[in-house]
Parts: sequence; structure tokens; C-alpha cells
Amino acid sequence: MQPSEFHTSPELANPQEYGLEEEEQGDLESRNKRAVTALYDAFNSKDVDVVHLLLAPYLEWWFHGPPTHQHLNRLLTGAPPYDSSFKFVPLSIVAFGSMVLAEGYDEGRSVSWVHAWTITDGTITQVREYYNTSVTVTRLSSPKITSRSGSCQSVWESKLSGNKSVPGLVLAL
Repeated sequence: MQPSEFHTSPELANPQEYGLEEEEQGDLESRNKRAVTALYDAFNSKDVDVVHLLLAPYLEWWFHGPPTHQHLNRLLTGAPPYDSSFKFVPLSIVAFGSMVLAEGYDEGRSVSWVHAWTITDGTITQVREYYNTSVTVTRLSSPKITSRSGSCQSVWESKLSGNKSVPGLVLAL
């Protein structure tokens, strides 16, 4: 897969707002998912050029978890103590419009992680990183469409926190 595939045309951050057809929405999600997959491949092969092509120069990063588990931050910045033995190998990747969720597990450290990447105009602009945290993603319905009570639909839930007692967060789309 060539990095140029991800920068062929500008993408809309929230295609539903602009009336994109389901097929166009699927194409956007497919491209976004391929971009994030290519990013993890670049991380693990140490291909810095591809990482720079895919990430915005000023990536917005948000972290939830123990400070000792800021592996992605250390990987991206080279900040010590960088542990090159920690590999990000997603076990699942799923896209919802401009957001792509990746989930993985490091068995040796007994650590589960979830990354929520935001892609704008074909470039990854934001990541929310969660360690040993149960993440549920919900889609909020438009107030114009729903009843007075509102509506909140769960569209994805992390699976790897298992039976461990971990904090839970809801991420709204």
C-alpha cells in the first residue's frame, strides 16, 4: 500500500452532516481504516517517513491510564524511557466516519489499549489513548430527529479488558 493513497482528495470530517450517501460513507471509512492500518505497520517496521506522511505535524493527543503506560507518546516523541519492546499490534480496527478505533493487548505486560484516531482531510489529526480502560462508543442522535427523551446508540465496545476491574469511559460520536 502506497502512502499517497491516503492523500488523494480532501475528506469531510463528519460526512453525515454533508449528506454523503452510504456508499461514499463506506469509502471514507475504508480509506480511514487503511490509513490507520498503515500507521501501525509503519510503527512496527520503524518507517518514519510513512508515519510523517500520515500524522499531522501537531497531533492532538489525549491519554487515559497510568503514566507508566504512555508508550505511544514515547514512540512518537522519542521521550525516555522509550521501551522498544512494546509493539502496537491491533487485534481489531473499526471505522466510524472520521474516527477509527484500534484495540490491542500486550500479554506480557497484561495491558489492554484502545486508540481512537481522528482523520481530517486524509491526515490523522488526533488520538485518544486508553490503557486498561473499558471504552464504549456511542452515537448520539440529532435532537431534530429524536423524541424529547433523546437517543444514544452504542456502536462499539472494547473487548480486551476482560473480567478485570477497570475504569469505563463513554466516547460520543
